[in-house]
Amino acid sequence: MKVNKILVSQPKPSTEKSPYFDIANKYGVEMVFRPFIKVEGLTSKEFRQQRISLGDYTAVIFTAKSAIDHFFRLAKETRYNVPETLKYFCTSEAIALYLQKYIVYRKRKIFFGKSNKIEELIPSMVKHIDEKYLYVVNEANKPEEAAPLDANNIKYTRAVMYRTVSNDFTPDEKFDYDMLLFFSPSGIKSLVKNFPDFNQGDIQIGCLGATTAKTIQDAGFRLDLMAPTPEAPSMPAALELYLKQNN
Repeated sequence: MKVNKILVSQPKPSTEKSPYFDIANKYGVEMVFRPFIKVEGLTSKEFRQQRISLGDYTAVIFTAKSAIDHFFRLAKETRYNVPETLKYFCTSEAIALYLQKYIVYRKRKIFFGKSNKIEELIPSMVKHIDEKYLYVVNEANKPEEAAPLDANNIKYTRAVMYRTVSNDFTPDEKFDYDMLLFFSPSGIKSLVKNFPDFNQGDIQIGCLGATTAKTIQDAGFRLDLMAPTPEAPSMPAALELYLKQNN
């Protein structure tokens, strides 16, 4: 079946240089960017129920830009003045640079990894072993994800500050796509929630990552394309390869 209209379950790229736009022009397909999920912050009341006092910590661990947003939001709502002495440990440089939205970057002590894995922060954290770390997480975060911290005797507290929820479709919103592209298991769960009677039929489904692929198959859907693979290391590459072979 020829693919004409594709739903990419991510926010629309902020730049026209995105490879998705190049693919749309090259193959004459329509790209619609519409996330199935969205990030929602915990209220200050919900956060207080965790009995965490932000002033007790000397360092904070961030694994996502959303974590930064909600840390500073809750700091403001709970009237906590973030001190200049607070240290920041981020799992990537992109996340670290995002701190510039809230602090004077060059005046703070900031450490970051290269590939968004918490393991890469361990050498720096061990050098600062006496710090009291606040680990800002999504509600869906599992305790075992902090195993590298436990293995190296890092003193930390998990602080849930935000959650991922379904970005529900409205009754008048059209769902006339030939292909759906997913990037997390949460997106699949949102699809099932929004369309409990969804019948895949000829609709093509693609995804990024083995965990998302398993969620698609466990839900009883057919998986038509996947990234990364040796031939297609990214979703745009996988999509272009698919369209080249099938359109």
